[in-house]
Amino acid sequence: MPHVIVKLYPGRTKEQKELLTKNITQAVIESVRVPDDSISIAIEEIEKENWEDQVRKPDILAKQNTIYKHSKSSRPG
Repeated sequence: MPHVIVKLYPGRTKEQKELLTKNITQAVIESVRVPDDSISIAIEEIEKENWEDQVRKPDILAKQNTIYKHSKSSRPG
């Protein structure tokens, strides 16, 4: 606890993913006061042509009550 899942388009380097993981880990530690060894982070690469069906519909539009930060494409409508 906690487990963070990041979904994004492919194309980031291993170094970018490691930096993102480091920054998310630090933010989780500072925000919810948990030890580093209790945090897990997954990065899932989703092709652009699959984003609508694999992410936007099931993870964003269907779960609006869990969204705390909206992107311009995450709002319903």
